[in-house]
Formats: sequence, C-alpha cells, structure tokens
Amino acid sequence: MPSVSRIYDYYLGGSHNFEVDREAARKAMEFVPGLPKVMQANRAFMRRAVRFAVDEGVTQFLDIGSGIPTFGNVHEVAQGANPEARIVYVDHDPVAVAHSQVVLEGNERARIVAADLRKPQEILRSPEVTELLDLDRPVALLLVSVLHFVEESDDPRGAVAELRDALAPGSLLVVSHACYEGIPVPKEQAGGAVGVYRNIRNPLIMRTHEEILRFFDGFELVEPGLVAIPEWCPEAPVEQEDPFAFSGFVGVGRKA
Repeated sequence: MPSVSRIYDYYLGGSHNFEVDREAARKAMEFVPGLPKVMQANRAFMRRAVRFAVDEGVTQFLDIGSGIPTFGNVHEVAQGANPEARIVYVDHDPVAVAHSQVVLEGNERARIVAADLRKPQEILRSPEVTELLDLDRPVALLLVSVLHFVEESDDPRGAVAELRDALAPGSLLVVSHACYEGIPVPKEQAGGAVGVYRNIRNPLIMRTHEEILRFFDGFELVEPGLVAIPEWCPEAPVEQEDPFAFSGFVGVGRKA
C-alpha cells in the first residue's frame, strides 16, 4: 500500500519511495499540481520554527509524524544552532523508521521511535523519550503535516491534550495543517486530491482555520498567530512565494 511518509518523500524529491507511492502522488497532482510546493513550504516552516525554538532556549524536540529524514531535518537544524539539542522522532511507517535509524546512527542526541500519534502514552513511555528527553523542562512538540491524517473518530485533540499535559511550562507546540482555504484551485478540484488519499486508506482531513485553532487549547499562540504557511516569520518577501505555498495554516503556541 502507498504510505503517506513515502509520498511526502517523493514530493520533496527524495528517493525512499516505491512505485505505488509515486503513482498515488501523481494522481493527487492531477488535481493539485502544486503539491510539491506545499510540502516544500511546510519543510521551510518547520526549519523556521525549530530555529525559533532554539532562540527561545528550547533544546528538546519531539517530532511526531516525522517521516523520512531529508536534508535540513529537525536534528540538523536544531543541533546546527545548538549542538546540545536533543531530538526524538516518531513515525509508524517502517521505511521511515528504518531510514531514520541509518541517518541517526552515531548521533547520541537523536533517536527514532516506532509509534503512532493516536497512542500518546506509547510515545511518552518509550525508552527513547524517557532516556533522552527531560519532560520537566520545556520541549518543542512538532506536529507538522500529521494532524490532518487523524480522523475525528480517533480524537486528535484528545491526543494533543494528552501530550500537552505531559510537557513542562514553556514548551512549544508547532503545527501545520492542510485546509481548503488558500489552495489556488476550486474546492471541488482539490477534493479530487483528498479522494486519492481516501482511496489509499490514509484519509486527508481538511479542517477549517477555527478547527485547527482548537489544537492550541492550553497554549498561547506566539506572533503572528495561526497563518498561511509563508506568513509565519518569513525570511523572504511573502509576495514572491508560489501561490500553492499558501495551502494550509501553521502556528506555534507556548504552554503557560
């Protein structure tokens, strides 16, 4: 079966994907041709958010739904800014986990856990988290391009709340989420891409701005709030961005 993390890898130009993944990606791009740009914009946001966290004094990262490591991933950005930074990746795709183990070999401050966002306690109680992260100190919890793959019946807000309650004050929540708003094609056309994900048994849940905002319950949004991807602390003029880069919302919140 196609895998979300391997499809994502294909969009980013990676080589750790199979023909079934590439076929699904190409089908989705028939409806939304700018999907690779959306993924690139998400990665760029992730890097800006990681640098922001380090600048705020946060040096512990829990990246859930981390996917297949590519150039400029969390541990490279965080440890590039602070060599003492510690990172635990979490993914349930066996290919993503196996490749992460290879990439992280020899890095004593970065590990990968085979687990699922829908089971927060398995993540929190894993040896990788308990041995590498100190949850009594602030942690940056990254949920980048993962919440929109969790259906309402699986209670994604309950999972986020469970993770939030385990984190120390001063911890950060980093979220990016797909949304129909901002996609530069008609909603009906974008729905064709959503249908591709549904057909491969990885439903893509397109939530509204207000629905995404609810994931930040218990966190105070930092400026500029929940905004389109390129608008969060941009490093280049926003007007120069590809229109597809505005497909979705991103934000960072701080636990009081």
